[in-house]
Amino acid sequence: MKLFRRGLLAALLATMAIPALAQGYPTKPIRVVVPFPAGGGTDIIAREVTHKLSSGLGWTIVIDNKPGSGGNIGIDAVAKSAPDGYTIGLGQTSNLSINPSLYSKMPYDSVKDLVPVAVVASASLVLVTGANSPYKNLADVVNASRAQPGSLNLATSGNGTVAHLASELFQKTANIKFTHIPYKGAAQATTDVIGGSVQLYLSSVPTLIGHVKGGKMRAIAVTSLNRVDDLPQVPTVAASGYKGFDAVTWFGFVAPAGTPKEIVLRLNTEINKALQDADVKKKLSDQGADMMGGTPEQFGALIKSELVRWAPIIKDSGAKLD
Repeated sequence: MKLFRRGLLAALLATMAIPALAQGYPTKPIRVVVPFPAGGGTDIIAREVTHKLSSGLGWTIVIDNKPGSGGNIGIDAVAKSAPDGYTIGLGQTSNLSINPSLYSKMPYDSVKDLVPVAVVASASLVLVTGANSPYKNLADVVNASRAQPGSLNLATSGNGTVAHLASELFQKTANIKFTHIPYKGAAQATTDVIGGSVQLYLSSVPTLIGHVKGGKMRAIAVTSLNRVDDLPQVPTVAASGYKGFDAVTWFGFVAPAGTPKEIVLRLNTEINKALQDADVKKKLSDQGADMMGGTPEQFGALIKSELVRWAPIIKDSGAKLD
């Protein structure tokens, strides 16, 4: 992530280089497509960043939630929009770097049909259980699963999501077996875990941190290499006996391919400025997100490297969607 912080400085310095074409932009509302339901981690981050753009610049920004197919529906809507800077989307690991290996047929190519604008943040995943669950730590979960393979249900927000694949990676690492329960969003999964009908839930920290802090869920472990600042008491999977385990999700704005470079640079510059705002930093941190930022080129390199990283994990998991 240090590379991205250096890129953030470069992006901010590029402000002076914005051509005249982009100086008058925008002249009408910007639609920001969020490919997941309202209230989830992606939606929360999109609203925090765009609120700063709206309040600080006077831009009119409309959030358009288009969930479905692991984010494919929303990102496809972005890819097929006019490349004029007035439709962008907040993509993330699943719909930009995982789904191409997961789905037998994709409606868009995340490299050819989209242009990276700015990576915003990364977030660890957190494994939780209900507040009344008997599982106090990761060892309890592993021991219970080994005693009765498949007896523990694990909820995620869907097949092929980062959480699903991270759970598959952990099961392989720990030599255990969960029964995967894919949900279409966070709301029902949260209700079922709190109610005890599902024992475990793996999702992004921004999605679950409020329930953990509110005492409705117990956090077992986070999947990043380092502890999450806003959940300092929760150990990492790596520190719980699985050295080197690391699985996070990241979020970034993309635009349709063909969007003028001047507009992309303007958007990148203003998004990076917003990420430097103390209030935005605090709100993202409070949601368990780690601010990133950087150039469009760095974001493009991240998308491509993650395509390579997740492909063999998807193959080994046997996950496939049509």
